[in-house]
Amino acid sequence: MTARFDTKIAILLRDDLESWQRLNVTAFLSSAVAGAEPALIGEPYADADGTEYLAMFRQPVLVFTGNADLLTTAHGRALSRGLKLAVFTEELFGTGNDEDNRAAVRAVPAEKLNLVGIALHGPKNAVDKVLKGASLHP
Repeated sequence: MTARFDTKIAILLRDDLESWQRLNVTAFLSSAVAGAEPALIGEPYADADGTEYLAMFRQPVLVFTGNADLLTTAHGRALSRGLKLAVFTEELFGTGNDEDNRAAVRAVPAEKLNLVGIALHGPKNAVDKVLKGASLHP
């Protein structure tokens, strides 16, 4: 039986990223959603031997791709709908710590962010509208 969720966790990646960049951006953006919404995290796992493992999201994380214009459009749609989102800009590939990451984002106005990825969690219909035009990551 497949569970149906009223909300959606989604990540939108710029379609021209290298493989390592896609994975890195996805990991960072997923952590932002988890940090903002602790209730999205389920219970810890354990195997038959009793070895414990970390808890994960209770619902799927869907990863989409689109070009730079779509990322900018989706960013604006999310903001106009009042959805909380995480951003990853191209400049963050050149920083090495959280403080420098935040400074790099803070230095650029929202409409000029050089986005390579965004992540959001919200009502399914609202997230779908934000991501209109995006394709599921292959």
